[in-house]
Amino acid sequence: MEHFEEFVDRRHKGWCVHCAKWIWEVESSRDHVPSRSLLRKPYPANLPTVSVCKFCNEGFSSDEEYLVAFLGCVLTGSTRPDRQDNPTVERILKRSPSLRRRIEGTRSESRTLFDREPRIVWAPERERVERVILKNARGHAYIEYGEPMLEAPAHVWFAPLPVLSSEQRSQFEHVLGGSLWPEVGSRMMTHVLTGQDLLEG
Repeated sequence: MEHFEEFVDRRHKGWCVHCAKWIWEVESSRDHVPSRSLLRKPYPANLPTVSVCKFCNEGFSSDEEYLVAFLGCVLTGSTRPDRQDNPTVERILKRSPSLRRRIEGTRSESRTLFDREPRIVWAPERERVERVILKNARGHAYIEYGEPMLEAPAHVWFAPLPVLSSEQRSQFEHVLGGSLWPEVGSRMMTHVLTGQDLLEG
């Protein structure tokens, strides 16, 4: 990731972006954005971090582990550890047979008259996935805009890209119009002023 200097008001950096507690009043830790567990080694250079309370940071660990394992199983089509191409997923599935069974229980097959091969459908535990999405969205907003987004979002939505219609895909991949300017000194302000936010849509 490209490194950007930021010059945002430091008073915006005083809260945990997840629970809104003052950072200096709680035990804090560094949270990678995006979650490092969702990335493959070698990690990108300049991977951003935010200060959050340790309780919140540790509270997301099991959901992140679930999502990493679930995505690995979907991508390989199997919950067997020896079929995984991601060593992290293989370790998780070996260490947690109960999680492996839970993920296997979400797998179903269907076939129509025109299908030569069965279609495999995986149904994630939506609440767990939404928590990881929200965690990362809050972290990204904090890093890019320089201020915490402490209110609950109006909605959280996710779906695999292949099932989106062309209109949904276009809306997802392109920024919709708007006249709001980012916080002065934020990374996003640098993006806007240099035009880097417009590269490749």
